[in-house]
Amino acid sequence: MCQDCGCSITDHQHSLHSNPQLNDTKTLSVIHKILDKNDHEAQHNRAHFETNNVMAFNLMSSPGSGKTTLLEYLPTHLMAKFAVIEGDLETSRDADRLIAKGISAYQIQTGSACHLDAFMVHQALHHIDLKPIDVCFVENVGNLVCPASYDVGTHKNIVLLSVPEGDDKIEKYPVMFRRADLVLITKMDLAEYFDFSLTECEQQLKKLNPDVTLLPISVKDPQSLNQVADWINSAIGAQ
Repeated sequence: MCQDCGCSITDHQHSLHSNPQLNDTKTLSVIHKILDKNDHEAQHNRAHFETNNVMAFNLMSSPGSGKTTLLEYLPTHLMAKFAVIEGDLETSRDADRLIAKGISAYQIQTGSACHLDAFMVHQALHHIDLKPIDVCFVENVGNLVCPASYDVGTHKNIVLLSVPEGDDKIEKYPVMFRRADLVLITKMDLAEYFDFSLTECEQQLKKLNPDVTLLPISVKDPQSLNQVADWINSAIGAQ
């Protein structure tokens, strides 16, 4: 369990009981109360998005996988107008980068918490004007573990995995990838310099999440970003 925020609660009872620090009745009760309160607030956030006809996406990945860079490049490819809620432990650097590109963004500084939760996102929504936008991206704190356990009130989960991280991460962090609706393999322009197998990623994903969409992308390849925009547009159309 995270010492600061009580995360890594996961979606499986087995995980709770296999951890000796989490297997007493009192601890389990507290954990379920935390998740229940968060889930209730997440439903409220979703209803707020839907009232304003906004589709929301939770972007999750390790630090440096390219979440902010992807958002910087998307306006050229995605016709839908979007805003971004940014999550980091400290600084407003990512929000500042997006604002410099003309993208509406609001920064959440979590302090020691290694993920966003629904209450943080709710507070941020007071600072985002949803009326002129079609899409809201929640860029979660860089972490392949904790963000997967908390519903923040979005409609879809997008997970990024960069080539330099290696092709073994999907099976190592199954909760994150099991909950993904779209997985983006980023920095594909670097693939020739790393021992990275896209086929291996596809096989691991198929075992965990047979219905997920996998797209290899690079910000240097406009066509690959068009595919991301097409997937987002399809999700909006199916809402």
